[in-house]
Amino acid sequence: MIINNITSEELSKDIRKLALKMVYAANASHIGGALSMADILAVLYNDILNIDPSNPSNSNRDRFLLSKGHACTSLYATLALKGFFGVEDLDSYAKDGSIFLSHTSHQIPGVEISAGSLGHALPVSCGLALAGKRKGQNWKTYCLVSDGELDEGSNWESILLAPQLKLDNLILIVDYNKIQSLGSVKDVIDLHPLNDKFEAFRWETFEVNGHDHNALRSVFEKVQHPNEKPKVIIAHTVKGKGVDFMENKLLWHYRSPNGKQLEEAINQIH
Repeated sequence: MIINNITSEELSKDIRKLALKMVYAANASHIGGALSMADILAVLYNDILNIDPSNPSNSNRDRFLLSKGHACTSLYATLALKGFFGVEDLDSYAKDGSIFLSHTSHQIPGVEISAGSLGHALPVSCGLALAGKRKGQNWKTYCLVSDGELDEGSNWESILLAPQLKLDNLILIVDYNKIQSLGSVKDVIDLHPLNDKFEAFRWETFEVNGHDHNALRSVFEKVQHPNEKPKVIIAHTVKGKGVDFMENKLLWHYRSPNGKQLEEAINQIH
């Protein structure tokens, strides 16, 4: 099943349902963070990225790197629904011998980087963006990180480096759902004021409702212009978005839904 000619809003619902089913079947974790970024992925893959599912390694493709690889179910669902591989392939998620690991694997068509240890994808994205500029190529590098992941020093080294190298072909997206693994972001390491920090580091900074598809499309269009500045989109999101008993609940960073909860969650997304 390949989803074509639908809106990003419709795609995001299918992404959420598939992610929920995968986590349930595997008794896996991280559904809260998978749901918080579903709308961002839907807009990117439906309306923004220059990609070709029939040729995932096309040298002219835009690069999308998911740094919060523990939330891989939403990315796997997105790639399947856009035709990079079959939706039925997701039945093997997190099973022995499957390439669909519980953190992203670069063995999967459409996945640029294996992710597990946080704080790695943005440094790699800087290298990709620099390579693109030096080769005179027009593709862009998009990197999606979690807010809790910004506790990693490797990210801030990259945030310092990118403007120095004038990487205006680099777009960083922060899934700012305000909850990380062991508590609220504010209580663990408060990032506020995050936009001011990025501006002080010489990034062009945008803030957006990460669940408003029109607003997301608009901001992704705004970051396309060259101006010698890397771009950051701080997307304000809700952990567990779309399922009322999961929304803004730390519990769903790790918990897997039981059968009754899965049924209720799927019904809410229809």
